[in-house]
Amino acid sequence: MEELQMGASEGRYTVRQPEQARNKRLEETQETRGKGNRERPWEQKRWQPRPRDVDTMEPEGHGLAKMTGCRLWTATSKALFVEFLATGLYVFFGVGSTLHWPLALPTVLQITITFNLATAMAVQITWKTSGAHINPAVTLAFLVGSQISLPRAVAYVAAQLTGATVGAAVLYGVTPGDIRETLGINMIYFTGCSMNPARSFGPALIVGKFTLHWIFWVGPLTGAVLASLIYNFILFPDTKTLAQRLAILTGTEETKKLVALEPQKESQSSSEDSIPKSVCQVI
Repeated sequence: MEELQMGASEGRYTVRQPEQARNKRLEETQETRGKGNRERPWEQKRWQPRPRDVDTMEPEGHGLAKMTGCRLWTATSKALFVEFLATGLYVFFGVGSTLHWPLALPTVLQITITFNLATAMAVQITWKTSGAHINPAVTLAFLVGSQISLPRAVAYVAAQLTGATVGAAVLYGVTPGDIRETLGINMIYFTGCSMNPARSFGPALIVGKFTLHWIFWVGPLTGAVLASLIYNFILFPDTKTLAQRLAILTGTEETKKLVALEPQKESQSSSEDSIPKSVCQVI
């Protein structure tokens, strides 16, 4: 009998233990509700920003400006590199064809064909990225016609002159001394038919001869300005306003275009994500 009572008492104890635990939790809940809007410890830990979430918490305008600047810098860097590379190759092969090789002296026709092939090669590798200028005179014509900003034009010319200098230096290094002589500096007939100031500047800088070098800048640049004015204002008048031209000149128009393209890219990416995987594979 005593054992049953002990068992019963133990049974009552085991039955009442969950009730006591529920009462205790109820009391704790009431206490936490009475403390107002204070967050619980686990909620505080959950809502604390992590270091990798800092960028996502930035204002939308700041993040868009940062992304636009990054895209603009990437596109400009690629354009400058291809202008540098193409101009260097153009000078290397073009000027190389004018040297007095002992086996066969180059004719005017051979030099012309070589320069045209070098131009075609340079245009083919740069027209999608930079517009295939490869010539400071062409860049100036684009600037006068409100087709390019002033900072980009200055950067293009710097890349072209640097590429021409590197191309001339490489040609100077791989060519024997008795062949390179003046490295194709413009001295045949009247001017040597140099309509590219970068082509004239590179060899002149490497050899160190700038006799009448100003002619090869004033002539092509003047012709480029006149041609751009005649084309854009007489033959095919451009309808851009003065405000639009100033925006293009300062480079703000290019930034606006990138900002306008951002929502389109985001909508395209979201629509692509919504397409089922099987459909994407079929496409």
